[in-house]
Amino acid sequence: MDTKPQVRIDAQVEGRAADVLTPDALAFVAALHREFDPRRRELLSARRQRQAALDAGEMPSFPAATASKRAGAWTVPPAPADLRDRRVEITGPVERKMMINALNSGASVFMADFEDANAPTWSNVVEGQANLIDAVRRTIELTDVNGKQYALHDRTATLLVRPRGWHLPERHARVGDEAVSASLFDFGLYAFHNARELLERGSGPYLYLPKLESRHEAALWHEVFAFAEDELGVSRGSVRATVLIETILAAFEMDEILHALGEHASGLNAGRWDYIFSAIKKFRSRPEFLLPDRGKVTMDVPFMYAYTELLVRTCHRRGAHAIGGMAAFIPNRRDPEVTAAALEKVRDDKLRESGQGFDGTWVAHPDLVPTARDVFDAALGDRPNQLERARDDVNVSEAQLLDVHVDGAEITDAGLRANVNVGVRYLASWLRGVGAAAIDNLMEDAATAEISRSQVWQWVHLAAATDDGRTIDRERVRAVLDEELAAIRAAAGDDEFAKGRFEDARSVFEDVALGDPFVEFLTLPAYELID
Repeated sequence: MDTKPQVRIDAQVEGRAADVLTPDALAFVAALHREFDPRRRELLSARRQRQAALDAGEMPSFPAATASKRAGAWTVPPAPADLRDRRVEITGPVERKMMINALNSGASVFMADFEDANAPTWSNVVEGQANLIDAVRRTIELTDVNGKQYALHDRTATLLVRPRGWHLPERHARVGDEAVSASLFDFGLYAFHNARELLERGSGPYLYLPKLESRHEAALWHEVFAFAEDELGVSRGSVRATVLIETILAAFEMDEILHALGEHASGLNAGRWDYIFSAIKKFRSRPEFLLPDRGKVTMDVPFMYAYTELLVRTCHRRGAHAIGGMAAFIPNRRDPEVTAAALEKVRDDKLRESGQGFDGTWVAHPDLVPTARDVFDAALGDRPNQLERARDDVNVSEAQLLDVHVDGAEITDAGLRANVNVGVRYLASWLRGVGAAAIDNLMEDAATAEISRSQVWQWVHLAAATDDGRTIDRERVRAVLDEELAAIRAAAGDDEFAKGRFEDARSVFEDVALGDPFVEFLTLPAYELID
């Protein structure tokens, strides 16, 4: 009899949940938890220690201890056949209809997201796993309330999955008194049910890894993958991972992160929205890192451009794919002018990326796939990627990665109001179980909401002023909250406002934008308010 502690589920297990949460699957998750959760907790503690050093004035740098790895001539293993061409990748939550539409979108890759685009209600998480089981076996289908049928085309995008980050728990799953890591829960269930099936179908368990801050965190994923491969009886290196470089500390360790993943490394992605959030968060108390309105922090500002240049050079030197950032614009089918403007911005963004040498890019909506594909088709032609572009002309310094100066940009009252409005509206959507929300013709997710609230926190704590000379303090932010909530109520109507969880969203926003100390991730307190 196995006396080792097992996973206890503190939630309903019914319907498709029973297919996902089988005894063997939960035993596999329990084994991952026992083996790796202590190290995960150590790494989270190391994050806190690093933050204290940054608060005290430390500056990030390329690690001296790993100079030999950066100087070495090693490469990552070649990509599997169905991951060689990644010119357009679409992302979205693990909701059934969205998954079918994304797989059918004409994109090269679909990233099914348990993280920033998914509100982690218990039903969303478990049904998402069931949807993945069906998608892998190509049995996923749906008939909606209007009788419209959805099913997979003969040719679909290659599937990648993004588990939640190391910092998040899955509070419905416990081993003893400890919540299971959401990362291990998401990965464990997906790999257990699908790794062998994917390999038999000529693909594999391919992942995106979010919010890593160091090579040590990548090394833990490497150990998890190797353990899982052995336990599931698949060959080493079957799991392939692309890492989102979406924290400013990870930008100083891109070589090391690829090296730490070893045979599991596949590429890096320029996760732009979380990267901006990370820059604000890590240097939140330092006046020299004060950023202007969110809309002015574009990919052309020095620290953003420098990190994307370094990412392409690093990847191509190592034979890894470099994937560009998210185009968050949403076409408005009722307003052709808005749509035309959005598509033009997307085209310009993708022209910049393809010109830099990226092998592919991200979009948030199926209607953007043709625009992004046109740009990368023109750049790549018949080639699956542009790994041969070594970008030896790039030589990015530590100072360039930290240069947040934005010429002529200021903090404005409109920028403050936009942060408050978008932050509250997104949180309300998240609390209702929708993690990817179309707001003002942009696809907002947890990363963009994090920018909104962390900017407000930074502006308040540094006593920043708007361009009219008025200081941003708590009283002013609360007054703006009152006014923006009133406008939301007027637009929605009293009944919809009451059902929309806007007051709960306001409470969370106040906690994470005005509270002290800084809350590391807004999803942590918000998670306590969902089922």
